[in-house]
Amino acid sequence: MPFDSERKMMTTIHEIKEEKLAYVKGAPDMIMEKCDRILDEGRVRAITEEDRDRILKMNENFGREALRILSIAYREIDAQDYTPENTEKNLVFVGLAGMIDPPREDAIGAVEQCRKAGIKSVMITGDHKITAIAVAKEVGMYRQGDRALTGIELDDISDEELDGMVEDVSIYARVSPQHKLRIVDALKKRGHVVAMTGDGVNDAPALKRADIGIAMGITGTDVSKEASDMVLVDDNFSSIVSAVEEGRGIYGNIKKFFAYLISGNIGEVTIIFLSCLIPSLLHIPLPIALTAAQILIINLVTDGLPALALGVDPFEPHAMRRKPRNSKEPIHAGLTPFILGYPIIMVAVTLTLFLWIYNPEIGNVMEAQTVVFLTIAMFEMYQAFSARSTRYPSIEVGIFRNKYLILAVSFSFLFCLALVYLPLDQIIIPFTEGENLRDALHVTYIDPGIFILILLLSSTGFIYLELHKLWREHRSGE
Repeated sequence: MPFDSERKMMTTIHEIKEEKLAYVKGAPDMIMEKCDRILDEGRVRAITEEDRDRILKMNENFGREALRILSIAYREIDAQDYTPENTEKNLVFVGLAGMIDPPREDAIGAVEQCRKAGIKSVMITGDHKITAIAVAKEVGMYRQGDRALTGIELDDISDEELDGMVEDVSIYARVSPQHKLRIVDALKKRGHVVAMTGDGVNDAPALKRADIGIAMGITGTDVSKEASDMVLVDDNFSSIVSAVEEGRGIYGNIKKFFAYLISGNIGEVTIIFLSCLIPSLLHIPLPIALTAAQILIINLVTDGLPALALGVDPFEPHAMRRKPRNSKEPIHAGLTPFILGYPIIMVAVTLTLFLWIYNPEIGNVMEAQTVVFLTIAMFEMYQAFSARSTRYPSIEVGIFRNKYLILAVSFSFLFCLALVYLPLDQIIIPFTEGENLRDALHVTYIDPGIFILILLLSSTGFIYLELHKLWREHRSGE
């Protein structure tokens, strides 16, 4: 008769010399209720209250030493209907067996990592309460002021009472599957994202109900694996922590990618919009600041390549020292400097250079557009390094750690130089009527002194973002 979480014991039946014996092992408190005799120095006698007190005291002593305790009993049987009701009663108590199951060294570190990351680790076990507390203290899961509840205590409190205390409870001992469902529901009502681990058939409902069900790959049943969202192939708690860290890193890279592209595109659209709006408002002749061909080059080369490199950027430091973000938080949260401040600087610098360079008397439209094109491109290249972290200054995350970003920015920079300073006006576009490559892209040679000025002024956006991150870091004390 296999173990189940309700009976908390298992029984095997043997025929020895024409005598049938049932051997029972399980939780001491459950088996003690079934015993009416005790094997004392090879002799079976009636069990007394003194015996029960002595056995339960020994059980508690073993539990305080973080031992997992099994109680062992037997009885002679003659029934043909071998059911728990007929077999697991009138038992002879034999003794207690204490087994040490030391926590893995990496589990202790993983629990501490969770604590620093704002993740509360909770133990739900079928073990005795004292044993559970001892093990939890060993791994750092149980601290001063935490509470521990048993399945019996859970049965005595309402859902409303559990909702009020669930955040203070670190240990649930001697629980049944329905208790796990109540715990998951109570935590979710408090706004927590709940990850539940399990390996048995009875764990499936709780795994399904949790936000993230995590099944054991080695010891887990097929039912628990089917009900879960994630399977641990090594049954190691530290693997869950590694997955959290990886997830935070991936989300951070998505946010970098978003911050980089959205800020640049806002700046580009605003520049084009204002270069169209200003002439109509001021009644002055002014060409559009950026052509369609130049926008295409910016999006493909100076935007696209660095953005792809940011997608595989090394993760930001201290990801596991930050509190979890709100699951309903939009991706643009905390990106005001990128989405608002940076585009304002970019637009102001670019349009100022455009108005300074453009001279309607000589009609140097292409020169002015080339200056705008180069200014936006340089702004984007500077910003690619600042976008390596939306939180920490570039010097802290390491400007040169992403070799792909170095290659992407180098290529984009050399490409822009080639467009302006190589003799591309000798290359004729075959599908146009005598138009050369430079004319098709609306770029022309500009004075190197102006290019150096563009390099200097386009760094202002990068400087702004870095100073803002330094100020925010100082203010938050990170």
